[in-house]
Amino acid sequence: MLISTRGRYAIRFLIDLAENQNSTYITTRELAERQEVSKKYAERLMALLSKENLVETQHGKGGGYKLSKEPENYKILEILTAMDEDLAPVECLTCEPNKCPRAENCKTLPMWKKLDGMINNFFEKITLKDLMK
Repeated sequence: MLISTRGRYAIRFLIDLAENQNSTYITTRELAERQEVSKKYAERLMALLSKENLVETQHGKGGGYKLSKEPENYKILEILTAMDEDLAPVECLTCEPNKCPRAENCKTLPMWKKLDGMINNFFEKITLKDLMK
């Protein structure tokens, strides 16, 4: 499991929105400057977050982005999976049902399944609000 830049930045952008939320929308330019990424990259990532309904969008003057729910209602697992992160520790757990021809007799599969559950459980318990502290 390797968390991609997209997954890491999605979390950073959402924390930024949470920490700077008020009645106005935050522009991609502001996010890009604060997070030290290109405006183009910020635009692509925010479009993805909007598509996944993790942020609200307003176009035009005074437009930008803001959270679609309270920070305590964002689970890190939800954000990572919305960014198409594959958190499986081994290849054979990336599809369901397991298509590995050795799955039935694999002595290590239960260990990998347990680790997969631990990873998902770990990220399910952490919220944006937790990371803001």
